[in-house]
Parts: sequence; C-alpha cells; structure tokens
Amino acid sequence: MKLNRPAILKLAEMICGNLGFDSFPYRSSSQLTKFFIDLDLDYVHDGGTRHIWVQDVLNQLNDKESTDNNFPNRDLIRVIESLINPDYFLFDDKVDHAKAVQAVKATIKSSKLTLKELSDGQYLVALLNGEFISTAINQTDAIKHITFTPTVFTIPQKQVNRNLVSIMMPFNAAFHGTYDAIKKTCEYMELECLRADDIWQNTTFIQDIFELIYTSNIIVVDFSTRNPNVMYETGIAHTLGKTVIPIAQSINDVPSDLTHHRALIYLPNHEGYRKLSNDLWARLCTILGREKKVNKP
Repeated sequence: MKLNRPAILKLAEMICGNLGFDSFPYRSSSQLTKFFIDLDLDYVHDGGTRHIWVQDVLNQLNDKESTDNNFPNRDLIRVIESLINPDYFLFDDKVDHAKAVQAVKATIKSSKLTLKELSDGQYLVALLNGEFISTAINQTDAIKHITFTPTVFTIPQKQVNRNLVSIMMPFNAAFHGTYDAIKKTCEYMELECLRADDIWQNTTFIQDIFELIYTSNIIVVDFSTRNPNVMYETGIAHTLGKTVIPIAQSINDVPSDLTHHRALIYLPNHEGYRKLSNDLWARLCTILGREKKVNKP
C-alpha cells in the first residue's frame, strides 16, 4: 500500500516544521539529515529547498515494496513514528506534541491508518480497525507476551505503583546533589521517589533492588562513571518493560548499545543540578501526559 500524494506533501512539511505546521519542531538542513540518519536511512540534504527534498525522500520510501498490503513500506512507517517521538518535543515551548499527533492522525486517516499510543509515550502506526504494527517486528511478535521465572530473584507479591519513580545510581557521596535534584523534581510533581538504600525489606540487597524496579512506573538511571551495578539494574528494568530515563554527566558514559535512547546530560554543580531538574520535569511531563506549566521546579 502507498500513501497518497497529499499525505506525502503534508508529512514533508511536518518533518521540516514549516509555517502552518509549527506544532512540530523546525529542522534545518543539517537537522533534516540527522533525522533520517538516526533512522539508518542514508539521505543527506543536498542544499535544495527543504520540503521539496523531504518530499523526494518520502516518495522514494513510498515507492519501496511493502510486505503487508495494509501498510506502506516499513521505512516510511518508521519515519512517521519518529516524527511524533516525544523526545523531539522536549525543551521547546513553541511546539505541541498533542497537536502534532492529531495532525499526523488526520493526514494518514485517508489511508485507513492511525496512531496507537504505547505505555512509554511512543506511538505506533496502526490500522483504523485496531490492528497495529511495530516498525521492527511483525504483528504477532508485537503482541506476544513472555513468561519467565527468574532464578536469582523472587517475584514480588506487589502491584506496580504508577506514582513511583525509582533511581539507579552509584552509592557515592559525589552523587548526593544528583539525587536531591531528582527527588526535588518528583516531589514537585507529587510523585514518590525512592532509591534502593531508602528501603530494607529483604535479607538480600539485590532482592530489594529488583522489587523496587518491579513496582516502579519509571526508572531514572545515572550512567555516570559507567558503574557496573547501574548497568545491571538497567538491564533488569528493560527486561521488565519499564520506562527508563537515562541521565549522565558525560555522553561518553552512556553505553554504545543505548545511545539511541536520549540521555539527559548534566554537570555536577549548582547550575547543572538545576538544569537536570528542569530537563527531568519536562521528560516526566511528556511520559505522564501532563501539561507543561510555566513554573518549573
């Protein structure tokens, strides 16, 4: 299936963030190139008119063969899903993620497609009748659930606390400022915030950590200093399907396998902690679907 010409034209304007589509972030020539390169699509802006160039790219993707007659080519689906990735709408009061999502929905509706929101705030292209598709796997894989029995941990007899944010970070006095900045933001948003050393409910420390991750809605992980315990805990969080917010004092501390996740970078000083609080506030607002008020923590 191919998208119609009006849909391609509108999507190109949205990707550019042109006039009339200012709920989307504006993208310069280099930013357009990065947008596609980040999707492993080898398109480099040639210096021509931005929206004309994007139209040409989208037409090329639209002409590619699709493995499913109900959907366009997977690369084009990935572009659409990336277009409304919440991370692109952070730290810019001029854009509006909710309006952008509605605009994309209206554009692809004529092709009997829509967008379905996931628990982590991301969106998937789906059929209007409710069937959905993931960009990397087929529909069967997307809806498949797995059951496993861990040998190291005991499954907690507890429910997930939707207001609980847990922090995985090095247990080091140098990170007190980081912890305080995160906790301040959570308290401002009326969220519960816990670190593993805040609790002592089991005879083994690792069981306390597992229970904390298991019952949390969102996990903040600090990759600073590449602490192996934090890496291990991040793996647990990802395996359990938790929403993970990576932070670090240097982008070089973020593992190469996880660089596709946008990390909040901060400096360990007063201004750095303040920026971390504000950036985390914006990220949590996006994940939780809350309005971004003028007053920040």
